[in-house]
Amino acid sequence: MANLDGSRSHGGRWDVLAGAILRDDPARFTHTYRVLLEAARSEGISPDRLPDFLSLEHGGELALLGQEELDSSVLEASMREQLTRSLDQGGQSEREIRETERILLAAARVGQHVFAQSVLRNCGRQCVFCGLSPGTFGAKRMLLAGHIKPWKDSTPTERLDPRNGLSACPAHDVAFDTGLLAVNGGLRIHVAPMLADAVQADPLARQYYGRPPLREAILLPAGAQQPARKYLDWHRQNIFSG
Repeated sequence: MANLDGSRSHGGRWDVLAGAILRDDPARFTHTYRVLLEAARSEGISPDRLPDFLSLEHGGELALLGQEELDSSVLEASMREQLTRSLDQGGQSEREIRETERILLAAARVGQHVFAQSVLRNCGRQCVFCGLSPGTFGAKRMLLAGHIKPWKDSTPTERLDPRNGLSACPAHDVAFDTGLLAVNGGLRIHVAPMLADAVQADPLARQYYGRPPLREAILLPAGAQQPARKYLDWHRQNIFSG
């Protein structure tokens, strides 16, 4: 456990693979995670140095957030690309390739969870488009945290950048992802013409995408990081149907 401060050069050789394997057994993963954190705390390693990044130290069950973006085809394409680079370097056995696949899959899923947690926290756990806070009525899983520039199009660094994310209720999350909504550099919300026409003609569309409930600009709590301009610009140029 003393190696959690990085003092031993080879102390964590199998940690990543062990984590990848445990991810497929949530109950055992949760138990092992708590044992490790308890041991770390007994060694004087504080949350500042080793955060409880899965929020499991004091209860709860492992439930990875933000997995909606990681469908099988997207993950397979990403892993295939990374494995091809690894194979080009040579020297990997079939067993090592399978281990690498497990590690890459687990890293993607846990990384997406950490990203989603950061985005939800930064956005005040509310839909930035309408202000809905599902957690207040026990439905916190209704609030989604997704990328502005999609995971499949982002670099590894961009995939973990909370400035590349917004939290939204299901209706506005899908509309943003499919290009019916966009946000400009001034954080104002734009509605695609086809959705604007539907709002005028369809009372049900107006109920979800009229103003209100749609705000003029996205809602962020005081002190929040604003989404980065480069991601908003990418979304408007490549996804928005305006």
